[in-house]
Amino acid sequence: MRSSDFMKAIPDATRAHLPPALGDFRWRARAWLVQIHYGNPRLHYEVWSLSRRNLLELGLHFEHRDRALNARLLNHFDAHAVAIKAELGGQVEVEPWDKGWAKVYETLPLEPFDAAYLEKVARRLAHVIAYLQPLLERAQA
Repeated sequence: MRSSDFMKAIPDATRAHLPPALGDFRWRARAWLVQIHYGNPRLHYEVWSLSRRNLLELGLHFEHRDRALNARLLNHFDAHAVAIKAELGGQVEVEPWDKGWAKVYETLPLEPFDAAYLEKVARRLAHVIAYLQPLLERAQA
């Protein structure tokens, strides 16, 4: 499977593993990444192929133009980092990023883009969304 086909297949594969209340999302894909969001495309879940590093990044990105909002979200998630790591695993990081952005993410070994890897990534992304989306909604309330 080509990278672009893999990325375009992630939304439907992920939706199949989400609770119905979280199945209504929007998405956009490029050949090397897919972004899933619930109304604000600048606050999105992302799967990003870092092929030069042989990694796949998966996580929640805060890429709003309002740096203060990104910082508030980062602080909110950082305050929940112990619980996030307890649920999603110690490999998950909560950290600032480029351009005043921030993210809650992990990296996985990059594997061949096939049906088995698609299922693995989709299940993991669904778990991440199911746990982090309620935290994001509370942070924005």
